[in-house]
Amino acid sequence: MKISTLLFGVIVAASFSNVALAHEYQLGDLRIDHPYARATAPGQPAGGAYLEISNQGKSGDKLIAVASPAARSTEIHTMSMEGDVMKMREVGVIDIKPSEKITMRPGNGYHIMMIGLKQQLKAGDKIPLTLTFEKAGKLEVSVQVEEMKAGTHTMDMSKH
Repeated sequence: MKISTLLFGVIVAASFSNVALAHEYQLGDLRIDHPYARATAPGQPAGGAYLEISNQGKSGDKLIAVASPAARSTEIHTMSMEGDVMKMREVGVIDIKPSEKITMRPGNGYHIMMIGLKQQLKAGDKIPLTLTFEKAGKLEVSVQVEEMKAGTHTMDMSKH
């Protein structure tokens, strides 16, 4: 009886560890890793989501749309520093060349902007996000909301 109880415990623990580690998705030749968002302050109207897209195929594709029921609208943005000024703008699509990896992260480069958040994003929450690719089609991923880490940049979202 003890061996079966121990075996059951190991199987359950392994199942939960796979769920925790299963934060990657595959759609055709595209691999999407670690979709996450940063926790937001109460009343903050917008937030960013980040992920990594790897094209493991021999032909390019494009991320052409993003959507989430967690926000009034969801857009693909890029952010860059021009001198001492941080500039953020919407981009219609992201080209993903063969063997290319696009890494979205806070502070610079691409990110997904969720405008008109329907509720505060709290650490531990999971929100659905649908990615639409020109060739590969649609994929729904689960975005995990993570704590804002000390020393990370915050953006003024009040203008969105």
